[in-house]
Amino acid sequence: MRVISIVLLLALPTILLGRDAREQRRIEFLIQSFGPLKGAVFIRNGKEYDAQAAQNHLRDKLNFAGERVKTAEEFIKYCASESSITHQPYKIRFADGTVTDTASYFREKLKEFDQKDR
Repeated sequence: MRVISIVLLLALPTILLGRDAREQRRIEFLIQSFGPLKGAVFIRNGKEYDAQAAQNHLRDKLNFAGERVKTAEEFIKYCASESSITHQPYKIRFADGTVTDTASYFREKLKEFDQKDR
């Protein structure tokens, strides 16, 4: 019963939002890609956040966007590129000190996902 509940909870956003299952996997891959980035920080409106806070924020934005975001590309454009309030670009500072826009980072990660998921 517990396994069924977990499966339903994972599938619920896809069912409710009308998002294709593959697109949901692509989006989730992007969000989860922050996890393994040891020493990296997510920069939003000039403040630094750890991976968990970044993931929570992006999921919140995705949930708020609802059915308007159907693809991973739309997720990057509307949820993961900039602050909806200040329009400042989101950034990632890696452990080695390099900084990149999250949009660029996510586009590269999406290419990686798509090559593996053919």
